[in-house]
Amino acid sequence: MKEFVLGGTQSGVGKTVATLAVIRALQEADHNVQPAKAGPDFIDPSHHAQVAGTPSRTLDLWLEGTEGLRRNYARGDGDICVVEGVMGLYDGDCSSTAMVAAALGLPVVLVVDAKAGMESVAATAHGFREYAAHAGVDVDVAGILAQRAHGGRHAEGIRDALPAGLTFFGRLPPDSDLVIPDRHLGLEMGTEAPLDPAALDAAAETIRTDRLLDVARSPVGPEHEPRPRAARDPSTARAARDPSTARDDGRPTVAVARDPAFCFVYPATLERLRERADVVTFSPVAGDDLPACDGVYLPGGYPELHGPALADSTALAALAERAAAGTPTLGECGGLMALSESLTTVDGNTHGMAGVLPADVRMADRYQALEHVELRAERDSLSAATGEIRRGHEFHYSSADVDSDARFAFEVHRGSGIADERDGLTEYRTLGTYCHLHPESGAVDTFLDRVAAAAVE
Repeated sequence: MKEFVLGGTQSGVGKTVATLAVIRALQEADHNVQPAKAGPDFIDPSHHAQVAGTPSRTLDLWLEGTEGLRRNYARGDGDICVVEGVMGLYDGDCSSTAMVAAALGLPVVLVVDAKAGMESVAATAHGFREYAAHAGVDVDVAGILAQRAHGGRHAEGIRDALPAGLTFFGRLPPDSDLVIPDRHLGLEMGTEAPLDPAALDAAAETIRTDRLLDVARSPVGPEHEPRPRAARDPSTARAARDPSTARDDGRPTVAVARDPAFCFVYPATLERLRERADVVTFSPVAGDDLPACDGVYLPGGYPELHGPALADSTALAALAERAAAGTPTLGECGGLMALSESLTTVDGNTHGMAGVLPADVRMADRYQALEHVELRAERDSLSAATGEIRRGHEFHYSSADVDSDARFAFEVHRGSGIADERDGLTEYRTLGTYCHLHPESGAVDTFLDRVAAAAVE
């Protein structure tokens, strides 16, 4: 599977729209496209999946390491992969787009805002190419995709101004239908605000897929073959069983919350869960009951947008009982918020949550943390053994007021955590973190080990 990276000159330049248009153009040319996203984002990949029809792979050096990143890429499907970058091409000290491209040995197509420029657009691209040597990053800027560029003389002027070695890969026209609404945490999700298909088709017509395919390369592969992916399980429910549901073959059952309040989950996480466990999904927002299970995973998302539904959720009420009885329960960011005592919105409305963890969460009108994170385990928990290091990511608009006797599993070496340079609020066999962890960190396997052990006690 060959691929290329769509990097941007800066955040907000329109990388996501450009990526979607490129995916559509390649599909129209009869290619099976695998999307991917540099960085730890959950939202942009949701738009990729809407257009490509397959989950987008997460490529982040801090979360996965070089070999983990390469393994995760290698588990994708398709004959061509389109990687959307994060922020500007060189931005980020842990896992910039340029660093991801270099780790995989891939060319970069630079997305440049051409609204008010021609020769200056070419100068920008030239500068980005030459800056690689100054930054000490082995990355090849192959050319540009001109965002918000008109056709005719405008596009021709940009193309003709490009120095030798920089290819003009086409343009995206200025179009109000090629805008994705945003809110706190970023764009709206792909299921909420998909781009107009007709506008996307029109944008795809102006992209030179032949030139993109010419520069696409096979990436540097992992030293070890990736695990085969488990078959995707479309089931969302199983017949009720006894509280201990582990089978004779040792496979436990893990219930995963999946709805608009819990929508931030890496595809690789679900794949790893399904490799070692039976996964059942449920929607607290829709009023589902908590399925019979041996462990529970509550991903991040937008619980603050669904406070009343969660306050009335039978699943969260049942989860409080099951957690107190010792069912291993892992909540990340939004999951931490749902496991707390209460959640207060920016409007001052307070909603009761599951009440498992001794904290009250309050939303703010600006972000409280945005960072790659490094944690050291101070005690055994659901995602790490004592002394182990976990690397992840945090991005949230909430803060937690914890009880004075609260217990934490992690010391924060980088990042903000929950309070007092600590993360991983723990009670019973429940763990809530602001940190999102990728399965390449080992956290998912540790969680599954703990769930399997608890199921046979």
